[in-house]
Amino acid sequence: MKEKKILIFETTPADKKDLVEVFETLNHHVVTVADPVALVEKMDGKAWDLVVIGACPPVADALTLLGRITARHPLVPVIMAMAGADPQTAVQAMKAGASDFFVKPIQINMVKNIVWSRVAIQPKPDERGADRFAIVTRDPGMKHLLASARKICDSQAPILIHGESGTGKELFARYVHSCSHRRDKPFVAVNCAALPESLLESELFGHEKGTFTGAVAQKKGKFEQANGGTLLLDEISEMDYSLQAKLLRVLQEREVDRVGGTGPVPVDVKVLATTNRDLDSMIHAGEFREDLYYRLNVVPLQVPPLRDRRADIPLLSDFFIRKYNRIDNRNVKGLTQESVSLLMNRSWKGNVRELENVIQRAVLMCEGLTITCEDFTMPGSQPFVGNTAPVFSPGLSLKEMEKNIIFSTLDHTNDNRTHAAQILGISVRTLRNKLNEYKDKMAVQ
Repeated sequence: MKEKKILIFETTPADKKDLVEVFETLNHHVVTVADPVALVEKMDGKAWDLVVIGACPPVADALTLLGRITARHPLVPVIMAMAGADPQTAVQAMKAGASDFFVKPIQINMVKNIVWSRVAIQPKPDERGADRFAIVTRDPGMKHLLASARKICDSQAPILIHGESGTGKELFARYVHSCSHRRDKPFVAVNCAALPESLLESELFGHEKGTFTGAVAQKKGKFEQANGGTLLLDEISEMDYSLQAKLLRVLQEREVDRVGGTGPVPVDVKVLATTNRDLDSMIHAGEFREDLYYRLNVVPLQVPPLRDRRADIPLLSDFFIRKYNRIDNRNVKGLTQESVSLLMNRSWKGNVRELENVIQRAVLMCEGLTITCEDFTMPGSQPFVGNTAPVFSPGLSLKEMEKNIIFSTLDHTNDNRTHAAQILGISVRTLRNKLNEYKDKMAVQ
């Protein structure tokens, strides 16, 4: 890990010495301050990778300072270090925005883990491309999920990441990879919904030259490309049923058979899979293999929808504002209180992906320094409102409502089926089948 800039607020000389020694041992640049005013000034004057608040009683003063710092600098991880603290104090600190909390005396292994997990996954917005895979949160449930991911990242066990479309399942997969001993090896992602069934087997397992028309050379599949590293099977529920048996064998035997090959090829791969569908229902419907499900679901991770982590909406909004300021050369400073309230009251069916799109549009539309409610609405489009629940006309059947929703969403996305499927929470394949069904019915009529 490259050198990080660490700011430490500590009033006890012995504790300050211990903290400085720990971070300098890890080859980080450390600056210390001994009073709250100096801490705030240092925070406002420079970009920091991590802040440590070493607090003594009164606890209330330390928590007030913590809340002030996290409110002004929501993207900077802040760690609270206290002597003799009880569990209630730790809970209060996390609610006030602390990224982590530990009890003194300092333990070097604990600090190492904190520096890796909190600093490495919170890239600064001005690092080119780094925020593409950032996990930005202060939600306790999300923090617990990240902690669970860190515990199992080095195991050989497959991980199945569940969650609605747009929640950031691939980000979690990349997070697991970045925390593991495989972090310097390849991370290879395969979108099972984007590839035709006829090509997916070759993409996953590879093929030999001359196996089929167009196979002009030997090709290594994604499993071989990821050898030593991590393979992500994105939207595993869209994999053809017949191919699932071959995947199960690879997971069990840890070797692949290239299409047209003469013998197995051993592979060492950490396998992660994601799905936005209920695989239990698919198993009962005969659409997904039960044995493959249990092989993949050794470690399940459930990524919560944005509506269940609303405290992250202002934090994520600030992150995306900074991101698109840089990309689009804008200078938006933030959101008005009214616009924050509007965002907080949305249902966010498209989750974090939808929020990012809304903020990007608002940054482009904003003519001042702060985003107002009006900046969320494009000229000529429907007003951007807090409650996005659809309103239906009485007398429509469920099938008619479904059809209206699908066509309305396609209109909204300018017939972009991938985007429409993401908003609807279904796969591209399911959307395509629905459209073919409507087309067939129209042809009969």
